[in-house]
Amino acid sequence: MTTSVAPRSKEARSGTGRRTGGADGSPSAPARRARKGSDVRTRVEIAVLAGPAVIMFVGFVILPVALAAYYGFYRWQGYGTPTDFVGLQNYTVIFIDPAFRGVLWHNLFIVIGSLIVQGPIAIVVALLLNQRIRGRGLIRVLIFVPYVISEVIVGTGWSLMLQSAGAVNDLLQAVGLGALRADWLSNPDIAIWTLLGIISWKYIGFAVILFLAGLQSIPEELFEAAQLDGASYWQIQRRITLPLLGPTIRIWAFLSIIGSLQLFDLVYIIWGQYIASTAGTSTMATYMVANGRLSGNYGYGNAVAVVIFLISLVVALVYQRFVLRRDTAGALTEKGDR
Repeated sequence: MTTSVAPRSKEARSGTGRRTGGADGSPSAPARRARKGSDVRTRVEIAVLAGPAVIMFVGFVILPVALAAYYGFYRWQGYGTPTDFVGLQNYTVIFIDPAFRGVLWHNLFIVIGSLIVQGPIAIVVALLLNQRIRGRGLIRVLIFVPYVISEVIVGTGWSLMLQSAGAVNDLLQAVGLGALRADWLSNPDIAIWTLLGIISWKYIGFAVILFLAGLQSIPEELFEAAQLDGASYWQIQRRITLPLLGPTIRIWAFLSIIGSLQLFDLVYIIWGQYIASTAGTSTMATYMVANGRLSGNYGYGNAVAVVIFLISLVVALVYQRFVLRRDTAGALTEKGDR
């Protein structure tokens, strides 16, 4: 009995056949060169696309923070090379100054007040505007208008209307509520609430538009299925809408917190550089300007700027670590999972 053997091809007999890998399955030299070239092109594309943004970030964020930290170690008048080195004295004065602790509490009040006041109102308004009602587009525009008006116009307008002889007190007097007339800007017991009201009026439109965008991303099929199962309107909102709107709410809360910690323009425009401290509306940023640039002590002002930056950075990192973690976990993919 004989066994036939298939003849080998010419390439196989001569040993010149093309091989796509090594004996152990590793890629051949041409494959490695092709992959290396692809990696180089990817890095070049990333550098070209991200390079300008990185340069801008370093030049306008990292470098100013580094210079502020450097000048914060000196008693500096704002011109020339700083020579009067004081070490950590500026930073020590910041934390033992009762005025700074007071403005820190003002910022904390604005942070908490903005979340409590703006959040629920914006959610309710967004739910109403998400319904099919007549004039919905016009209402959305009107709600968003205060947000796009510049802070200078908002501050100037409200400062004129809220004066003792301003339009607000005159309106209260005209409708028979003269007993509610008050010194809205100068009374320390009222001024901080006035500031919170102005901030809420201006920025609540941004929260509404943000929540509306989040509501548009929720599939309608979920609401229809819940209605078929007999769920009421409020049960649908509590069980479906709010949980799915959670990532949008958390992003808005983060932006509101950081903005409240860095609040400056409205306070400076409405109350000015001196009245804010007596009216109880000064913030860390106005404290920095008053005790830095206006006092001619730029070294101390830079130290305050560094402290504000560190407080904002710590709050941002803690918020991302404990609040935004589950939102970002789904957006990031480990390299080994690709």
